[in-house]
Amino acid sequence: MTWNLAFYQTPRGERPAAVFVEQLPEEARAEVVALLAALRERGNLLRPPHSKALGDGLFELRSVKHAVRVFYMFLPGQQIVLLDGILKKRDDIPAAVLRRIRLLQGEIVASKRKGGR
Repeated sequence: MTWNLAFYQTPRGERPAAVFVEQLPEEARAEVVALLAALRERGNLLRPPHSKALGDGLFELRSVKHAVRVFYMFLPGQQIVLLDGILKKRDDIPAAVLRRIRLLQGEIVASKRKGGR
């Protein structure tokens, strides 16, 4: 069964992950599109090196060749929400980036609690 992928949209209508993927150089974007297809197909069965759990329900999709990371989370009903992405330039994820991604994740969780979609 395939999973549904959705780009998170902020209350202001921004879609950070979609903008990030669209702005990647062509070769990196092609690799990420292939990884997104694998994520859609395998969902929570996708494992390293392509996917890594970051804790508390947050995951990163990992492009090894181009050092691209796309952050995502799972929701009930075979749903995957793509939050944002970065070009990774060092071993760890910068604290400011992780805080921003966790805020997006928190917005989605809060929305679900209020009965949003």
